[in-house]
Formats: sequence, C-alpha cells, structure tokens
Amino acid sequence: MRPRRPGTRGPTTRVSRTPPEGDADDSRLGQPGPPLDHRAPFYMGFVGAVGALVAYWLLTNIAAIGSTLILIVVSLFLAAGLNPAVTFFERRGLRRSYAVVVVIAAVLVAVVLFLVAIVPVITDQVKSLTDQAPTWFDQLQQNQTVKDLDDEYDVIDKARDYVTGGDFVSTLFGGAIGIGLRVLSALFNAFIILVLTLYFLSSLDTTKKALYRLAPASRRDRVSRLGNRIVESVGGYVSGAFIVAMCAGLSSLVFLFAVGLGKYAVALAFVVALLDVIPMIGATIGAVVVTAIAFAEDPKTGILCIVFYVVYQQVENYLIYPRVMSKSVDVPGAVTVIAALVGAALLGVVGALLAIPTAAAVLMLTREVFVRRQDAR
Repeated sequence: MRPRRPGTRGPTTRVSRTPPEGDADDSRLGQPGPPLDHRAPFYMGFVGAVGALVAYWLLTNIAAIGSTLILIVVSLFLAAGLNPAVTFFERRGLRRSYAVVVVIAAVLVAVVLFLVAIVPVITDQVKSLTDQAPTWFDQLQQNQTVKDLDDEYDVIDKARDYVTGGDFVSTLFGGAIGIGLRVLSALFNAFIILVLTLYFLSSLDTTKKALYRLAPASRRDRVSRLGNRIVESVGGYVSGAFIVAMCAGLSSLVFLFAVGLGKYAVALAFVVALLDVIPMIGATIGAVVVTAIAFAEDPKTGILCIVFYVVYQQVENYLIYPRVMSKSVDVPGAVTVIAALVGAALLGVVGALLAIPTAAAVLMLTREVFVRRQDAR
C-alpha cells in the first residue's frame, strides 16, 4: 500500500445529509411549476387593467392639485426671470443668498412705490370713468339702432325691472361677497408665489445640479448645457416682456395726454401695459378698451386712437419685439400664435404667458437632440 504524502487527503466518501425539516415533504407537495407566461391573455389583461387604474388615479389627483401646480409653475417662471439679476450681483462679488435678498427686496420696494404712486391716480380716474358711465349710457340710448332694439325687445324696461326687483339686491350682495373672496384668494396666491419664488431663486443652482445628476454621466455635460440654456431663455423672455410692456404703456401715456384724454391717461396706460404682457391678444384688447373710451368722449379722438394703435402695433411687432427678444427666444411667428392659443386654451392667461418660452425650449431641444441625431444617420 502506497503511503500518503503529507498534506494530502485520502479518498473522499460521500456523506448523505438529512434534508431540512421543511424540505422533507417536497415530494408530497409536488414539483413547482413553470413561471407565469407574461404573454398570457389573463396576465396581460390584469396588469393592463391595474396600470389603467393607477394612471386614472394619478390623473385624478393631479387634476385635484391643479391650482397648486400652477402656483409652482408660475413661481419657477418668475425665479428663472429674476435669475439674471441675481447673476448680475454675483458677478460683482456678492454671495448668492445676499444677491437673492437684494433682488427680492428691490422688486418689493419697486412694487410698493409703484402702487403708492399709481393707485390714488388710478382710483381717481376710475371714479371719473364710473361717473361718466351714465352719461355715455344716455348717449347710447339716443342711438337709432338702440332705439329700434328697445322698441322691438323692450330692453330698457327689462333692465329697469331687473334693477328695481328684489333679486337684484341678493345677486349684488352675493356678487360682492364673491368679489371679496376672490380678492382674498388672489392676495393669498400672491403671497404663496412670493414665498415659492424666494425659495426657488435661492436654491436654483442646487436644484439644477440635482436634476442634472439624474442624467447618465456620459451625457450629463450636454444635459447641463441644454438646461442652462432653457433657464436663460425663460429669464430673457420675462425681462423682454417687461420691457415691451413698459414701451406700450409709456407710449400710450404720451399719446393720451397729447389727444386730450389726460384725466384717464394714467389708468388707461396702466391697463395697456398690463394687458400687453399677454402674448398676441393683450395689446389688441388694451387698444380696444382705450379706443372705446375715446369714442365715448369724442369720435375724432376715437379715430385717432385707432390710427395710433394700428401703427404702434406694427412698430412693436416688427421693430421692438424682435430686437428685445432676439437674444432670448427664437420662435417663428406661426409657432408663436399656435403656442399662445394652445396655452390659453389649457391654462388661460398663465398658459398664454408660459407658452412662448415653452415653445422656444421645445424647439431648441428638437434642433439639438432630434435633428442632430437624424443628421448623423
């Protein structure tokens, strides 16, 4: 018999193990079957139905918090619009937190000073407009067309009966309560937007970096560049829209003083500037309001208003707007119209305001991602 070498094992023997207690009865429970077929009709139908129910639940909850989401979107929009001012102070050596405080304080001071200076004037002029309304109504009643309508449909008597009836008081009271609640709601929403804008503006860089890290490392640099470009476009659009609206308001103010509507000039110029922020239709609505009041004062003044606003809108559309917006948004005219209409249909005035920078972002992503990929094939 050959002796074993040191450090080597002898012939191994197979030792039988007693199966665990839980595995001892496997034979009696049967062998496990194959996994479920994911292409089976029952499996596909069940999973599809569960997915549809989850999607419906998500959509229902999103619709329930729609107003909150609008406040968040508006706050992000304003934060992106104010970011260039914060960057301006940062380049001059100020820390971002201090720069945010300076910008927000400057905006609040400007708004307060504007309201203090303009609200009394607007109040007086609105009161003048209200006082003149009965006179304009009497002049309207003298119109032959209105007389014919009154003779045929008895419009004036019906209006008089409605005003003197008991339902008018309750309707007016309910309307006053509704207006008060809407004012309180608007003030509360403005406060929420201010707070959210402050938070978003102070943490904008951190938020962008956190979102960019969700992209793969190989594409993170390009995603960061595209995202920064979108934020810069939104900021440029907000600043440009403010400049265009100020041009419309100041030009209207000078014109109204020149044609003899000085007692309403400040209020009407403020309305024109405010409405001019709305893309496509805002300037037209402001012009219609001013022209209607001018016609009530004097038909010749109304004709002058028509001529002025037709000329000014051409100047704004072909000179002011392209030069102001050339560095921020590059959107063709047809896309601008379609985007404004779609945004207004979805979210009203807020949608119309957000439509153009959103369209600019989509077009830029399409050119930089999809078109380049198609050209490389």
